[in-house]
Amino acid sequence: VQLQASGGGLVQAGGSLRLSCAASGRTFSSYVMGWFRQAPGKEREFVAAISWSGGRTYYADSVKGRFTISRDNAKNTVYLQMNSLKSEDTAVYYCAVHPSRGSIWPESYDYWGQGTLVTVSS
Repeated sequence: VQLQASGGGLVQAGGSLRLSCAASGRTFSSYVMGWFRQAPGKEREFVAAISWSGGRTYYADSVKGRFTISRDNAKNTVYLQMNSLKSEDTAVYYCAVHPSRGSIWPESYDYWGQGTLVTVSS
């Protein structure tokens, strides 16, 4: 499976961005999808995940209430709407496919996109 993340950029604190992750090469609608991020000098961390149907979503405490994950299985795409951005949200954001029920642990995900850089200026 191939994942292509896009939508990153430079935004001022308090602003918004929407990330997209387009998938190909597999039955996208059958899998849990996740978003992770990695800031310079830090480990990759869980941001959000969504069930195959989109009916269940999970968020890291640090983004709860500000970020929204969604998916469009007809377009093989998962989204991350990011509002009220803070400087600490600056990171490379990655989308990933989980082979089972999803997890906050990046090592349990099978496939990864190339990442898209989000920079929040204060």
